[in-house]
Amino acid sequence: MSYPYNQGGHYGGYGAGGEDPEVKGFDFNDASIRRGFIRKVYAILLSQLSITLAFIALFCYHQPTKEFVHRTPSLFIVALVVMIVCMITLACCGEVRRKAPMNFVMLFLFTIAESFLLGVSASTYAPDAVMMAVGITAAVCLALTLFAFQTKWDFTMMGGILLVAVVILLVFGIVAIFVRNRIVQLVYASLGALIFSIYLIYDTQLMMGGKHKYSISPEEYVFAALNLYLDIINIFMYILAIIGSSRD
Repeated sequence: MSYPYNQGGHYGGYGAGGEDPEVKGFDFNDASIRRGFIRKVYAILLSQLSITLAFIALFCYHQPTKEFVHRTPSLFIVALVVMIVCMITLACCGEVRRKAPMNFVMLFLFTIAESFLLGVSASTYAPDAVMMAVGITAAVCLALTLFAFQTKWDFTMMGGILLVAVVILLVFGIVAIFVRNRIVQLVYASLGALIFSIYLIYDTQLMMGGKHKYSISPEEYVFAALNLYLDIINIFMYILAIIGSSRD
């Protein structure tokens, strides 16, 4: 995805002698605005994760629902199409993701579709393995978030490196489809978990702004929440794959 961030922490050329015609006397780097932005992002993220966890629990523990979705593959295809359309719209259409209530509607549809897909995928694993993956993911993401807030290392300059890493992971994943080997699957899942863990730090620091070289505009609270949500669910799926492969 392309990030609507700004070098040096200034949005749209304002600050540093410029003046915002919309909000005079304020800069998007103002600490109070940034804190409000972070609170809004985490409130949205918590809502998304709650919906996703509810879907996962329903599909894993309610046998009739689990059997129904497995007997109806067309639902998976519909959810996949909705998820892709919403994600592309939010990523590429700045006016949509910045304008309420359309941005919340698109994000809600994306979250429902992604939660459905994640619930169906998780239901193919044993429920105790899924709950273990949920717990490990929660602990890992909390630790990484605290690290991102506390560390002096600036991860916002790693965008290019992370993009290359994801491309390599994608190629590795294609190879892993045809090479049915437990070791290959474990290595692939471990690399995926590592890459998206770094992405979580990267996206968290983009949201924080401050002294980091790049930051995301506070207008992009939906986009910031979407990025963090995608990082977390990818970490969860790779951890679940690691647990599943280790039990085979």
